[in-house]
Amino acid sequence: MRAQATEFLRALRRHRESGASGASGAGAPGGGTSAGASAPGRAAPPADDVDAVRALRRAARRISGTLHTFQPLLDASWAEEMRPELAWLSGTLALEHAYASRLERLLQALHRLSGSAAFPAPRPVGRAAATVPAGVPAPARPASPDRGSLTVGAAKAGALLDRQLTLARTRAHSTALQALGSSRFHAVADQVALLASEVPLRATGRPDRGPAPAASASGPGTAPFDLRPLAAAAEERLTDAVTALPLVAAGSPYNAQALVHGLSPDPAPHPQDAPWHQVRLLLRLHRYALEALAGADTGDTGDSGNTEAAVDVRLLAAGEALDRHRDASEAAAAAAQAARTPRIAPATAYALGVLHADQRHEVEAARYAFQHSWRKEPIRLP
Repeated sequence: MRAQATEFLRALRRHRESGASGASGAGAPGGGTSAGASAPGRAAPPADDVDAVRALRRAARRISGTLHTFQPLLDASWAEEMRPELAWLSGTLALEHAYASRLERLLQALHRLSGSAAFPAPRPVGRAAATVPAGVPAPARPASPDRGSLTVGAAKAGALLDRQLTLARTRAHSTALQALGSSRFHAVADQVALLASEVPLRATGRPDRGPAPAASASGPGTAPFDLRPLAAAAEERLTDAVTALPLVAAGSPYNAQALVHGLSPDPAPHPQDAPWHQVRLLLRLHRYALEALAGADTGDTGDSGNTEAAVDVRLLAAGEALDRHRDASEAAAAAAQAARTPRIAPATAYALGVLHADQRHEVEAARYAFQHSWRKEPIRLP
């Protein structure tokens, strides 16, 4: 936790420096925490600012996950106050990137399905947003043979998705700027600064769960806590959630039966997706617990990079599959939402329906990849 708190503060310093260099900190409460991208005449935030915001989100997410797993060892009131604040911060900072990635995914899928190049150029995401000039079109690809109604409606479908998701991305960007300049964010940053120097442990003595503690939860001179039982509990929760998944149905790359609900006009989220999203969150918590154990074994030097080597290769592959599952399911929902736009042409609705079905097939392919990775024997990185 101290290592992640240090990483959070480093990212905050980089964000402030990049914001000050672009906008001279004008109008930023608390000394320039407003992002430089909000300055007039700037088409995109600088690469350093984008990377700093991503690092802030990553550190906040990891601290929140560690709090969730090891909360019994920490000061109860402090942990209960910090967890929702960190979740708010990481969730707010993630929205803009999520909308941009979703738009890029959907436009690429439309191009692949129809062979038409008449789409809005996908807006660059992340570092590319600072290096690609605005208005430069995407490289043209050879068009495939005409595909009838899909090709006719694909361009209008792409334009509709571009309008809707770009508007959502712009609003998310404004929300993130407001969050980073708010007193609420500064309160979170102050708490993380205290965490970087000392972990607030419980006032009572540690539970006697074993003869030899695995590691210390805080700095020198603090009574050590055994982190292994709580890390094992996180792994058990993950295993139970995976056991409840329909892995038999995910045993084939494309499960047509699972598409029945997805192709219906019901605007509610796909009922089969929720358990998989929950497994994704539990897998992330399990990985963070393993990193906490590895960091404690190495003395918690503050270098979070050393803990990555302790992650199981199987967990990495399974996590990537679940990330693709989440992205495809949210992209399918965005296509379905666009198809419900009033007074759109039948060819546009048809193209969006094909796009929705394609993303639901991607969901099933991701489930297949997950079960294929999960059932492999664990392999550790050297």
